[in-house]
Amino acid sequence: MLLVSSPRRPSGWHPLIGHGLTMMRDPLAALERWAREEGDVYRLSFPGFHNWAVNHPDHIEQILTAPSGTRKDRDVERLKSLLGLGLLTSEGDFWRRQRRLAQPAFHRDRIARYAEQMVSLAEAWSGPSRSGEVLDMSHALMALTLEIATTALFSDGSVSGDDIGRALDDVMARYSGLTYLAPDWVPLPAHRRYRAAVARLHRLVDAVISRRRGSGMDGDDLLGMFLTARDQDGSRMNDQQLRDEVLTMVLAGHETTSNALSWTLHLLSQNPVVEGELQDEVRALGGPPSARDVNRLELCSAVISETMRLFPPAWVLGRALTRDWEVGPHRIPAGEEVLVSQWVIHRDARWFPEPLQFRPRRWLDGSTRDLPAYAYFPFGGGQRMCIGKGFALMEATLVLASLLRRFRFEAVAPEKVKPLPSITLRVQGGLPLRVHRR
Repeated sequence: MLLVSSPRRPSGWHPLIGHGLTMMRDPLAALERWAREEGDVYRLSFPGFHNWAVNHPDHIEQILTAPSGTRKDRDVERLKSLLGLGLLTSEGDFWRRQRRLAQPAFHRDRIARYAEQMVSLAEAWSGPSRSGEVLDMSHALMALTLEIATTALFSDGSVSGDDIGRALDDVMARYSGLTYLAPDWVPLPAHRRYRAAVARLHRLVDAVISRRRGSGMDGDDLLGMFLTARDQDGSRMNDQQLRDEVLTMVLAGHETTSNALSWTLHLLSQNPVVEGELQDEVRALGGPPSARDVNRLELCSAVISETMRLFPPAWVLGRALTRDWEVGPHRIPAGEEVLVSQWVIHRDARWFPEPLQFRPRRWLDGSTRDLPAYAYFPFGGGQRMCIGKGFALMEATLVLASLLRRFRFEAVAPEKVKPLPSITLRVQGGLPLRVHRR
């Protein structure tokens, strides 16, 4: 017999706000605890709506790969104030058109052209003024990946990564902690900073698009590819669509890669044996890495895969149901929302032996070969899988190899390094590492 709701209410429920406070205080711990207590499917209550958490790869595949019956959830809807109708937030035929227009910019041969820029900027990173100095590597990597993103998008140097970075900090603060619970109309300082940041980002990108249109020069960068892209009927993106896609690429592109690299250095700084093996692999290249070397950097790629298993940059995603769904023994009514958490699934011992251990070689020894398709999905899945997956993986691999070629990173206070779940999984309060020149 199919059920309409879970057999019992998960712990941490409050009569006024349901599971909202528990979720906002520590969503990662809450989702892990509920998965242990309630199993693969359970229902959470929030003011005005419900979420169903789904924790089995087969059920996740069912939701993420369905050609119809779902749409983006309310969290993504809230991002439309920043991203408009970009690839992350749009739906249906409009999304399919935008995906067709953007796809050529992310062809394998095309993104390989950016490899030289990635390595050049990573090699130019000067690191500490003195070997052994402690730096906030989370901040440093955020700046480096933002420079890579803005260079790929705007090759003429017309956009300052610092300006975008400061605005994005205010954007991310809006979507973390208890601030996230408050509706947009509540006059909180974080909300005012968020609105001001969105306005700054819109003005900045609008100005670049206007200048590029006025110059008649499309350019050989991602913005140029978007400017010249034509759909099957000959139509192009208008200025607002261009802005939405550019900001989507900035947020999705630099944020996720920066976070993946930060967590990678955090893990390597506590695992000197793995770091030493990785250094040997990088040294064997005989010089700075290139796009041709990505396939040779097997351990480097495995380290990044293992990092994104333990600390997935996109730690949760949701879908709103437009029809009734049968998931396991449950019937979830249309209009309710489903949450799937990479953080929970990636740390499930059913799929990954010793799930909390940093074991990069599990990706090389064949032990992950027969994983269920959605036991590991750091880039989402289905037709809406991240369009920039290839770009991000190449960037993470080349930047990591470039940094390890010249520096060694030592943990300072690893027990104090905590995740900050916002739109992405940032490092809370920064990542202090002692940086040694090789």
